[in-house]
Amino acid sequence: QVQLVESGGGLVQAGGSLRLSCAASGGTFSTYAMGWFRQVPGKEREFVAGISWSGGSTSYADSVKARFTISRNNAKNTVYLQMDSLKPEDTAIYYCAARHLLVSDYNYWGQGTQVTVSS
Repeated sequence: QVQLVESGGGLVQAGGSLRLSCAASGGTFSTYAMGWFRQVPGKEREFVAGISWSGGSTSYADSVKARFTISRNNAKNTVYLQMDSLKPEDTAIYYCAARHLLVSDYNYWGQGTQVTVSS
């Protein structure tokens, strides 16, 4: 069983930056692909960014490309989301997720961290 704990959320002005962290425990971190998702109340959770187990492959939602960067440190069992040039529409609860490299769906989720971008 993998446990995920996010941190780093908060309030920032538009144009600012935040870095989210997600610490994993309870599994072999390097065998899991990791992702970041976000959700606004009343809307469905949406994919933000993903990274392969090795870190060699990343993917991003079009809305965050060139502004957000996902990375991981397998020695520290941690995945990061660097968010730059933040916009008010980036306001959401951000969730970290994990899926074993042999499965296709994310099946482990953190509790979420609030990111609020003021205009």
